[in-house]
Amino acid sequence: MNIQSKLAITYITLLSIGVVLISSYAILSIRSFLLEEGIQNFKNDAHTFAGSFQNNVRNENLYNKARFVSDLTGLNIALFDSVGYQLLAYPDSGFIGAEEFLNSEVLQALEQTQKPYIVNREELQNLIAFERIEPNDTEARYLRISQPKAELYAAEASIRHLIYGAMIGSILVVVVVSFLFARYLATPITQLKEAALDISGGNLDREIDLKRSDEFGSLAQSLNQMANILKSDNEQLKKLNEKQSQFFADITHEVRNPLHSISGALEMIGIENISEEKREQYHQMARRQINRITRLFEDIKALQRYDYDEAFLHKKEFDLSQVLKHVTEAYARAAEKKGITIELDTPEETFVYADPDKIEQVAENLISNAVKYTNEGEISILVSPQEKHVIVMVKDTGIGISTEHQDRLFDRFYRTDKARSRDKGGTGLGLSIVKSILTAHGSEINVSSTIGKGSEFSFSLSRHPE
Repeated sequence: MNIQSKLAITYITLLSIGVVLISSYAILSIRSFLLEEGIQNFKNDAHTFAGSFQNNVRNENLYNKARFVSDLTGLNIALFDSVGYQLLAYPDSGFIGAEEFLNSEVLQALEQTQKPYIVNREELQNLIAFERIEPNDTEARYLRISQPKAELYAAEASIRHLIYGAMIGSILVVVVVSFLFARYLATPITQLKEAALDISGGNLDREIDLKRSDEFGSLAQSLNQMANILKSDNEQLKKLNEKQSQFFADITHEVRNPLHSISGALEMIGIENISEEKREQYHQMARRQINRITRLFEDIKALQRYDYDEAFLHKKEFDLSQVLKHVTEAYARAAEKKGITIELDTPEETFVYADPDKIEQVAENLISNAVKYTNEGEISILVSPQEKHVIVMVKDTGIGISTEHQDRLFDRFYRTDKARSRDKGGTGLGLSIVKSILTAHGSEINVSSTIGKGSEFSFSLSRHPE
């Protein structure tokens, strides 16, 4: 049984019970009211008719008057003498055996009160009232009137039939409204369920179109947002998986080449008649390749730490100018060999709040890359202090970087020219390390480059703790 049927049955059951209870209560209340009202009117009639028999002077007129009152009101009329003997009854068939009700208990009650004495027993079909007649010239001293109870409930029966009809009509309306209301509630639930199943099955393009302002509408929007987030995350995971696969492929490639070189060098060293000069050359080649593999894994280890260790920075205030001077001096000789110059434009003292060792590593990577990829011209390191930050710029007149490569320049192992970069001894992780360090400092590395004209890298550091 689906949720729509369950909701409909629940509403029909609850509302139908409510309609039946209300209708039953209404019938009982009306029945009780009509009975009380009928009894009160019955008492008034008994008192009124008893007074009409007080002015009679001859017994022969009693029957005619009883018949007149009975024909006029539809009541059964009976007269009794002072000892309770029945004088007459009209109609005659209406009071067969009725004299037994005028017993000593009834006579005593009538003598003690001025009110009519009502006999309303469940086993009797009629409602009976006795009333005392004041002394007059006739023998009549007590009046008895009687009326079938069914006549009292005649109006109640009509009303009851109306209530039954209204109750049946209400239940039919309840059935229709319950199904419509259940459908109104169940439709969005069904749509949400189907959408959730589609999303869980991988259909992240599924969108729920519920134009409602209630909780269902909010839930639909939440599911749509969740699907969009999952879709975005899934795309990110795909890209990450692709990068990870490429990362491991690059590691394999980076390690395989130096291992081949080491293997070849060891084989050459093992030749007996090789000269000592050649043996030393192959020995140095093997050592260089071992150092290359060592640098590679050190860089990978550093990147891993930067990714997962939030406390790897040790910030303090230090003079950035001095750090840049040391790095510039370290690469000045390599630049001089290539016929290029390195110029450092910085104030005498420029204090920043950062990790000096990590910033020195950033400077080394940027300046070493500038030296590697600049064949003529110059390299400029500019330091520009601002109110809250210090901007550092490394600019060269090297070979430049095309626009298509700039978006992936900081990806791990990404090289614009794999063969030339590998020949220069790089691991392909330098700029990735630069980006990770600066990101940890709350800064970004920016690049601007033109093929054949050179490149410009810049970043900023805070002057004071934030």
